[in-house]
Amino acid sequence: MKHNKEKVLVTGAAGFIGYHLTQKLLDRGFEVVGLDSINDYYDVNLKYNRLAECGISREGAEQWQKPVQSRSHDGYRFIRMNLEDREEILSLFEKENFDKVINLAAQAGVRYSLENPYSYVDSNVVGFINILEGCRHNDVKHLVYASSSSVYGNNTKMPLSTSDSVDHPISLYAATKKANELMAHTYSHLYGIPTTGLRFFTVYGPWGRPDMALFLFTDAIINDEPIKVFNHGNMVRDFTYVDDITEGVFKVMEDIPKPVQHEDGKQDVSYSNTAPYKVYNIGNSSPVKLMDFITAIEKSLGKEAKKNFMDIQPGDVPRTEADVTDLEENLGYKPDTKVQDGIDAFIKWYRGYYGV
Repeated sequence: MKHNKEKVLVTGAAGFIGYHLTQKLLDRGFEVVGLDSINDYYDVNLKYNRLAECGISREGAEQWQKPVQSRSHDGYRFIRMNLEDREEILSLFEKENFDKVINLAAQAGVRYSLENPYSYVDSNVVGFINILEGCRHNDVKHLVYASSSSVYGNNTKMPLSTSDSVDHPISLYAATKKANELMAHTYSHLYGIPTTGLRFFTVYGPWGRPDMALFLFTDAIINDEPIKVFNHGNMVRDFTYVDDITEGVFKVMEDIPKPVQHEDGKQDVSYSNTAPYKVYNIGNSSPVKLMDFITAIEKSLGKEAKKNFMDIQPGDVPRTEADVTDLEENLGYKPDTKVQDGIDAFIKWYRGYYGV
């Protein structure tokens, strides 16, 4: 029997953004199937606890390839699976008949890609082709996928715009994200699959990743340990609050791209005239100096950080700032949560979660 409401596959559903997006979709009445491999890149307990917030038992989530029904949401099931497992992924697509797919699953982290390059190719390239093939053979109406601001590499012209060149990534992580955009465009062009890539800019907020600056800094300051301040504090990041990100993802999901033909015949690099393909930046477009970010954390914790100033790390960029004009113009949307408010919300969650 055909379901009445749209069915959405969210990959990376036990992840930081995936968890928040799943909640938002369920709140808005969508049927959601969440998929995640629950790898141990960071504390798996955090992933299982995010799933538990959505009514998925740990006992169920630990099983491979067995869909688990949420105890708190009729419209939510979760399945543990590797994106690179071709047969399982294609069989899932065939069985479920998804209307839309949001691919957030990826091996994350710029610095870790220096140590473990193969895991990036497995998840982010092999895994992504499996998603594309699933969409191609099962009439998926729209594939939305996570790209990253890291594709801009060392571009110095600010703000970073989707019409800028992204041909010079400086980490393997960034290269795999650029590859995703190229692969998606190819499938949009060849098979007419509507795809939208989202270049996320430094996402933060409650349930955030333990390898990200906000979590690392908060943890260290609370435990009287020094924080590592890279590039001697001369970093600028377009910190974007997770609720702003998921609202943007939702709006993009509902706006299915169509082939674009400009009247004046000029081609904008961010479009293709022949393919239902789009790429957006999602960022706060209010860049924050790293030292100001640290000050905001200190203010929220009521405690000063001990700071170790260090050189910039390989693969890191000194500055990011998103140009979100096209997101505003096309979807009437612009992220706007103030950094202090977002940090306060994270620290409130952190204290509750860890009981400190």
